[in-house]
Amino acid sequence: MKPNYWSYIRVEELLSLQNGLGDREPEKNEEVMFIVVHQIDELWFKLILRELKTVRDLFRQSHVPETALARAARSLKRVCILLRLAAEHFALMETMTPRDFLDFRDKLVPASGFQSAQFREMEILLGLGMELRVPFGREGSYTSSLRAESGGSPALERVRRREGDRPYLREAIEQWLLRTPIEGSQPDETRDREVVDHFLERFLERHRADLTAQMRRIEDQTLTHADVDRLKTSYETEMKDAEVFLRAPDFQRRRIRAAILFIESYRELPLLSWPREILDLVVEMEQSLLIFRQRHARMVERMIGRRVGTGGSSGVDYLDATAIKYRIFEDVWAVRTLLLREASIPPLANASFYEFRAQ
Repeated sequence: MKPNYWSYIRVEELLSLQNGLGDREPEKNEEVMFIVVHQIDELWFKLILRELKTVRDLFRQSHVPETALARAARSLKRVCILLRLAAEHFALMETMTPRDFLDFRDKLVPASGFQSAQFREMEILLGLGMELRVPFGREGSYTSSLRAESGGSPALERVRRREGDRPYLREAIEQWLLRTPIEGSQPDETRDREVVDHFLERFLERHRADLTAQMRRIEDQTLTHADVDRLKTSYETEMKDAEVFLRAPDFQRRRIRAAILFIESYRELPLLSWPREILDLVVEMEQSLLIFRQRHARMVERMIGRRVGTGGSSGVDYLDATAIKYRIFEDVWAVRTLLLREASIPPLANASFYEFRAQ
């Protein structure tokens, strides 16, 4: 039997899934739209999970070939686009008036978008730790809201499986960064700690020199004494924070941060160009997720103001808190504050180590 379009993508079956809690489609277009948008979101989340797992599996290898980085970059870029598409759905939701939504909102109680198991899976697979999670409501754990009245649920089982699927993406990428040669030194070499710390101290020296020069330029401007004092304090705090960050007591954490800084600083070198692309896409991906969260909060505020959420959360306040607090790849973001202009970067003695080599 020859395939056809409608059987390949199950069109008839797909179009029969918008009944909500009834045995037929709701009368109001707005409610059908609400269902369709969330169904499409779940399909986007399915694709995102597949791409994130592909990237995680690439980076969990003990050796990640340079040729694999292009595939990882393609998957990360796809995740960014999918998150942007999902965020754009909120504009469609906003074609409803608040009263349109209130006409069927009570049907949802106590259901909530918080019960999207796939979205929770995304957070877990990325590496969002329990210590960062904002309490949803009275539940002691985010898994409480995934339980059905009988106790378990497919959503809870899905999330539990994902929790046990280690390493998470952040862990896998950090292990890859930990193996990055810094100044040509590998982690298993005897002098590696000395080389890494020397690189960091040279960088901090240049960092201090740049900020000191900026402070001096401030003094030459026609600012009030109060402004000068305030800005000096800010620059001094920035210098101190940089030292604390790059001199982390745990050497593995220190080396990971040094690797991010090294890749970002010498990104033009051939063997560092793809790693730098990965780091940039990690930031873009998390930025896309943060924008999704923020866009969601504004849509909800526009629809229901500061009402309690259907699932019992604080509504907009909860959504805003997740958009502010949830940051997974913190070190990759933090290094952006420390980067130097090209003229100030410490010269690299063995740049040839990072050139392409003939096999």
